[in-house]
Amino acid sequence: MPTIDIYTKFTCPFCVRAKRLLSQKGVEFNEFDISMGGPKRDEMVARAPQARTVPQIFIGDTHVGGSDELAALEASGKLDALLAG
Repeated sequence: MPTIDIYTKFTCPFCVRAKRLLSQKGVEFNEFDISMGGPKRDEMVARAPQARTVPQIFIGDTHVGGSDELAALEASGKLDALLAG
């Protein structure tokens, strides 16, 4: 199973939705709260230079994008394969 990283902010409802979906899938993920900026925010921007919103989700080497993109992968039936590696 690939490593899953999700960059979030404290009061973000889209972050909650994305984390809920990943939890329902039974996968473990690394959550990085970038509410106050700092090195993890810089890391997120380095990994996805166009990203300015949260959540930003990475499954292995794949930049999924945000909550809507994660939900679209699930709706299309492609999320399970991505999570399986």
